[in-house]
Amino acid sequence: MDQKLLSEKFKTLKCCVIIPTYNNYKTLQQVIEGVLVYTENVIVVNDGSTDLPADGHGSTSEILVQFPQIQQIHLSQNKGKGNALRQGFKHAESLGYRYAITIDSDGQHFPEDIPTFIEALENETNKEVLLIGSRNMTQHGVPKKSSFGNKFSNFWFWVETGIRLQDTQSGFRLYPLFAMKKLKFYTQKFEFEIEAIVKAAWSGIEVKNIPIQIHYELENRVSHFRPFKDFMRISILNTWFVLVTFLYIKPRNILRKLKKKGLKRFIMEDFLGSDDSAEKKAFSIALGVFIGLSPLWGFHTIVVIFLALLFNLNKVIAFAFSNVSLPPFIPLILYFSLKLGSWLLGENFVLSMSEIDPSLELVKYLKSYIVGSFVLSVSAALFCGLLGYLFLTLFERKKILDNG
Repeated sequence: MDQKLLSEKFKTLKCCVIIPTYNNYKTLQQVIEGVLVYTENVIVVNDGSTDLPADGHGSTSEILVQFPQIQQIHLSQNKGKGNALRQGFKHAESLGYRYAITIDSDGQHFPEDIPTFIEALENETNKEVLLIGSRNMTQHGVPKKSSFGNKFSNFWFWVETGIRLQDTQSGFRLYPLFAMKKLKFYTQKFEFEIEAIVKAAWSGIEVKNIPIQIHYELENRVSHFRPFKDFMRISILNTWFVLVTFLYIKPRNILRKLKKKGLKRFIMEDFLGSDDSAEKKAFSIALGVFIGLSPLWGFHTIVVIFLALLFNLNKVIAFAFSNVSLPPFIPLILYFSLKLGSWLLGENFVLSMSEIDPSLELVKYLKSYIVGSFVLSVSAALFCGLLGYLFLTLFERKKILDNG
């Protein structure tokens, strides 16, 4: 793309480039110069750099003095990449920018990929989109810990949002500032980049990958990621997000669909999953029944939705059938589990249906209950899954015949 044309597109789209930096004096200058080839809409956030190099390079502050034409934010203390990005976003919004491309100052990203983000944004019909540069994590030189960390992050992002991405940790991104400004953020360090994309996805902003280049074998590259502390921060954040997902986001989305579509259409499209195959629906029924009858009291909902996501099954069907353990049915489930377990283990004790109440000392019969519960849940799941498959197959055939 012609550089003059690209510069004009930056102005038309009201897009800038934000470069957070902390003690990256060896690579900062070349990154800024690389970005300036494409646009002068640049904001550098100096996150309290304290570098005093004695190897011929200038310090961060000395380097930035050479670029008076760009916007600069100098923070007095280093508070983390997340805080630096958030300060950069606020400043960009105050200058009237609608989009911001973020690029790390450690030299691992190629400024030559900036046109890729602009072209991708232009081609998007939905302008509320967050683009993440997808690195080739299988290429030579990529540390195994980085590859593992990315896979770990991708998995939890999928659990939390239902969106599959190849790279969720890349710092080379395009943010829709006008859509992001209504979101509340709380993190200040590396975990902010996870918080940002999860909350963006939850709010309806489309989150997508675009391919970029990556350079890991840089002699001057300095990373401030602390493997233990920052990994723990990200893990705690993901734990919280998973809880929010299953206790609030998923139920909220179901209610929104129900309100938007109406009961009949919701049942046909989401509950029955009209686009799902009979096999997929049957497996969803079996999963729901299995979890509902299993001895996982208090965790049925979380477990069934997690497994439905994991195995790409119909979440609504699985959740609905997991409710076979509704309070009115619990005494019946306990009774049959205990009787079945005692019979399988050869234990001789007499327990009548009238004795199954909240005061029952289940610990006395725990072994029999657990064995019987799992056998009952597996048997019922197989039976209901098979029955559901037969019914759904006949229903689909009838539908085909009715449509001629």
